[in-house]
Amino acid sequence: MSDVLEQLAAVVDARRGASPDSSYVASLFNGGLDRILKKLGEEATETIIAGKDGERGQVIYETADLWFHSIVLLKFLDIEPGEVLNELERRFGRSGIEEKAARTGGKR
Repeated sequence: MSDVLEQLAAVVDARRGASPDSSYVASLFNGGLDRILKKLGEEATETIIAGKDGERGQVIYETADLWFHSIVLLKFLDIEPGEVLNELERRFGRSGIEEKAARTGGKR
């Protein structure tokens, strides 16, 4: 799975400097952080709606869009997908309640 994310990140890197007229990725980068965040929010909302509707294929489709736009955000901020995967791996063997308590100083 991480190979696909790394390949996607490489494509985003390759296209970020292209002409915004010829590349969707370049147009997002050209629009800056606010444009990327707006698009990510739209994709998150569409994923939520698909989940609520319970249509499996649509959930997969919208989640792919969400992950893609998440990669765009990461690359805009010079964060590699592997850093997120490392954080997820770090959390293995720890309950979500424990993890949240560690981040919030014990508050739930």
